[in-house]
Amino acid sequence: MNDYAAGNGLINRRVLLTRAVRGGAVAGAGLLIPGVSQGRPDWMRRPGGPMSETGAPSNYEAHVVRRNIASRPGTAGSGASRTPLGHLDGIITPSRLHFERHHGGIPDIDPANHQLRIDGMVARPLLFSVEDLLRYPIVSRIQFLECSGNSSGLIRPKPAKLDVTALHGLVSCSEWGGVPLHYLLDEAGIKPEGKWVIASGADSAALNRSVPLDKVLDDAIVALYQNGERLRPANGYPMRLFLPGWEGNASVKWLRTLSVTDQPAMSREETSKYTDLRDDGTAHMFTFPMGVKSVITAPSPGIGMHEKGIYQISGIAWSGAGSITRVEVSADGGRSWAYAALDTHVLPQALTRFRIGWDWQGQDAVLLSRATDSLGNIQPTREQNMQGRARGSFYHVNAMQAWSVDESGALENTYV
Repeated sequence: MNDYAAGNGLINRRVLLTRAVRGGAVAGAGLLIPGVSQGRPDWMRRPGGPMSETGAPSNYEAHVVRRNIASRPGTAGSGASRTPLGHLDGIITPSRLHFERHHGGIPDIDPANHQLRIDGMVARPLLFSVEDLLRYPIVSRIQFLECSGNSSGLIRPKPAKLDVTALHGLVSCSEWGGVPLHYLLDEAGIKPEGKWVIASGADSAALNRSVPLDKVLDDAIVALYQNGERLRPANGYPMRLFLPGWEGNASVKWLRTLSVTDQPAMSREETSKYTDLRDDGTAHMFTFPMGVKSVITAPSPGIGMHEKGIYQISGIAWSGAGSITRVEVSADGGRSWAYAALDTHVLPQALTRFRIGWDWQGQDAVLLSRATDSLGNIQPTREQNMQGRARGSFYHVNAMQAWSVDESGALENTYV
């Protein structure tokens, strides 16, 4: 079997899955590291530290934190921070590294004094405490959450010298546990004229969004858990709305009210914000689903190669419409493509990890990935994704990301 699947050194995915590639999967594997003792190191000569109530990452991983934290001028909590995608593997984002987007800071909510109210076009307005919700059937699903402004750096006229976190770090994936919302609305009794649900949060911004009733009754949950533990304050404690596959702003945090109506609220967050402006002067509203997308996380800017040899190209792919069916990778700017191997867990509306081997011998290269989902949607090129956009329209960017590689092994954001 030919080890190579496409131009510029991309290795057949079956080689990556079934055997080591020509004596080593990575450059330098099996070599002694100069200056490292082969005897018993210091940490084996004395007892280790004490146990603690909550585990913390190693001090040697202190650099793996949320990055690009930025708040609006004059505020401390109205802005965003990003997940360090280049330093993670698999599909689950640790809760402490999940990206954040806030409009009025992070409220300190006492769950004993917080309730969810369901009202509007219902037969019986209802109030639910956290303890009430914990008595209902709870489901858990591994699914992504993405800010609709993620990847907006790709609309700049010239490639910005940004890394994968700065460009694409407003996406994360967690195991979300909560109560299917249709149970609660069934109890309240939706009136025939009800078509929308207006969700509002308990932060100082009192952010609200309109959600079509069909989506709410399909797969929406009132989330209480994230990655097996209760929600953390920055992600909506004590409860949040979670809408699988839809833009993150609609999954209202610190959920306080759900009002059934016959029309959308036309609030600030769905008129002047979170709309897609077109070059014909129109604005498309309620474009909730996130498109099929992928990005190579390693190698990437700041995570390059230091010597010639075999490397693993790794990244993540996702789609709001379903599951990922394939990811293709190119090392020559899209002239030729090879199928990447997908990790075992390929779940609907979740991050999917892909990998492919690459024989890099110091040559210039342009790395690209292209994802396809279960509905047949194919990730667009940047040129395709920009068609019809008004100048500065930055929501729902799902264009292919290109990384240029120079002869030193350094990578940069580029356009093809």
